[in-house]
Amino acid sequence: MNAVFVFSGQGAQFVGMGKDLFEKSPAAAEIFAEADKALGGSISEICFNGPEEKLTESRYCQPAIYTTSVACLAAFKEKYPDIKESGNGGLSLGEFAALYSSGVFSFVDGLRLVARRAELMDEACKENDGAMASVLGGEPEIIKSVCAECGIDVANYNCPGQIVISGVRQGVEKAMGMLKEKGFRKIIPLKVAGAYHSRLMKSAGDRLGKVLDSVPMNAPLSPVAQNFTGTLVNDTAEIIKNLIEQVAGSVRWEDCVKSLTASGADTVIEFGPGAVLTGLVRRINKDIKTYNIGNMENILNFANS
Repeated sequence: MNAVFVFSGQGAQFVGMGKDLFEKSPAAAEIFAEADKALGGSISEICFNGPEEKLTESRYCQPAIYTTSVACLAAFKEKYPDIKESGNGGLSLGEFAALYSSGVFSFVDGLRLVARRAELMDEACKENDGAMASVLGGEPEIIKSVCAECGIDVANYNCPGQIVISGVRQGVEKAMGMLKEKGFRKIIPLKVAGAYHSRLMKSAGDRLGKVLDSVPMNAPLSPVAQNFTGTLVNDTAEIIKNLIEQVAGSVRWEDCVKSLTASGADTVIEFGPGAVLTGLVRRINKDIKTYNIGNMENILNFANS
């Protein structure tokens, strides 16, 4: 097996995530305990018991998903210590868990970064009336051209036939209308707090840069595919630059998957709640084997797969 590890992004959360890991894996339990201590509150309680409204808020959701994803990784390594990855990647928020997995920073430093990132993004959301929509099918260049005409941005290049647009609400609504006129049939408004990965998030990215300057970072032990470039990155300075740019830049997930698997990887293992990323991977490359590690049942079944 030549595996790469990928990590869930925001939106994958659900009440109860990570609870069975906490109860059955000492390594996972230690991660949740570290998170609670570092944040000075019980992020584990929010993961396990909600309420859903609180877990959905970015300032809780982002550290909760990061913690759960790392707990999944810890429980998996506890069971299968000999399985090593040839690269790491994550969708937006998930990039921080990928960087932790690659040894770029400690779990706690990554957690504090994620918590601050969430606060900054929440602040940026409140400064503007933003919106997002998913566009299914059609030519990416047409979507990009319409976004430019409407003063908005492409937020995500997720996989062939799935692109997300983002920006000021009036611009997104105008773009949706124009795309329908051009024959796009499936355009779905997203229920989000703001215009993530658009120019409206630039203030959050700029402020995050000052936070990143204070975090000790190491060169990655295995390459990390970064969302902003869609390429594998090994240089610490470039990693920091891409983390800043990622907040307001397009997430090039399709390119990330292609970069991670270009050197012969035949397996993608997704850590964290949900199964969004493995679904996207199958649409990018149907020959890649995929696994989800989101609970103890997944971990135990992995041996039989």
